[in-house]
Amino acid sequence: MNEITNIINFLEEIGIKVIEKELPQDTFLPGITISQNGIEIDFDKLLYPGDILHEAGHIAVTSSNERILIGTDAMPKEWPTQGDEIATMLWSYAALKYLDLPIEFVFHPNGYKNQSDWLIENFSNANYIGLPLLEWMGLTNKDIFPQMTQWLRD
Repeated sequence: MNEITNIINFLEEIGIKVIEKELPQDTFLPGITISQNGIEIDFDKLLYPGDILHEAGHIAVTSSNERILIGTDAMPKEWPTQGDEIATMLWSYAALKYLDLPIEFVFHPNGYKNQSDWLIENFSNANYIGLPLLEWMGLTNKDIFPQMTQWLRD
């Protein structure tokens, strides 16, 4: 199995749907978007498969009552917040560790506003920026991270 197949299987197992469909050119990330239905992927336009885990992290760290609003006008305009973004990055780190993927697979040089090296350095040195957020969300705790107690926020 390749990395993308493993990621899709993992996401389906934890309750995040993956929908293959043709997407417009102007998605925030090439070939991928998220909606209340799950992660929508246009494999012909997808440039960075690690972005699938990052976008899944946005779904995962969003509360269950707001998760159904993703991609609709009912979702608060400030979503995702900066805190959500930090939690998403750390969630995607936990996911890549769980899937035994290299850290650069998600934190590639063409993302993260030129901060991927900084994120890689911090996470590789167990400086888990955002861990209190994941703990507050009920997803893990500092004694077991990068293991998760659950993958989706209640």
